[in-house]
Amino acid sequence: MDKLWQQNLPISGIKDIVPISGGDVNDAYRIDTEDDKYFLLVQPNSSYDFYSAEAEGLNDFEYADVTAPRVVSKGEIAGDAYMILTWLDEGTTGSQEALGKLVAKLHEFHNPDKKFGFDYPDNGPDIAFDNSWTDSWKEIFVHRRLDHLREKIVEKNLWDVDQLNKFDNVREVIVEELDNHKSKASLLHGDLWGGNYMFLKNGDPALFDPMPLYGDREFDLGATRVFGGFSPEFYEAYDKAYPLADGAERRIEFYKLYLLLVHLVKFGLMYESSVETSMDKILADAKQQ
Repeated sequence: MDKLWQQNLPISGIKDIVPISGGDVNDAYRIDTEDDKYFLLVQPNSSYDFYSAEAEGLNDFEYADVTAPRVVSKGEIAGDAYMILTWLDEGTTGSQEALGKLVAKLHEFHNPDKKFGFDYPDNGPDIAFDNSWTDSWKEIFVHRRLDHLREKIVEKNLWDVDQLNKFDNVREVIVEELDNHKSKASLLHGDLWGGNYMFLKNGDPALFDPMPLYGDREFDLGATRVFGGFSPEFYEAYDKAYPLADGAERRIEFYKLYLLLVHLVKFGLMYESSVETSMDKILADAKQQ
């Protein structure tokens, strides 16, 4: 990283800025100073607001007393957006039970206005979702997310008529179920897969890289079921700390389907079989009601 950055970052005593692995969305660096280390994210050719949603989410994590990086600063240098976070030293092992309790603690932090959404949209690199505040979780999840994904699937010609009809039948099941379920506006991570938590050197769990919003907590739990990384101890500890309502397993499948649909749109037909399996399960579960 050139001297311009070192001179303009709001951190004193910088000794070095070292490139590190930071995912496929951002450029990532470790800032070494005389007294500390920081995590620097950079999004080339983006404005100051690029990190606003993540920064506000991490600030809300701090209010909720959830272990996560803290926001030090964000801004723009030479046409590139940046955000500086506190550095977390990663360990090698930790307790899935403690992780379950931490996620439950996150979800117990509710929006005092009882509204669903967030101050900023979910601007993913491949697809964006409207997070405008609303009184209805169904509005957020069905109308703004599932329906938008269906539009993208049609645009990309990924499904035939039978698959679209099956999705429409699944949508009816989801709408009916959510109409009968009392959702609360919990603080959500928004992208809670196994790559977005870590264990610190002392063994404590920490969350990072959120796509935050206030929504039904089962949304996050659905994400944990898609790619693994969460043990039975995680779910047992979560449910003990913040017990789930009746029918949670049926509804969690809705959110698994959502994430699989996102990947279908992003990566194509390699996710077709997984999406079909999830839709079939939702329809089969509905018949057993």
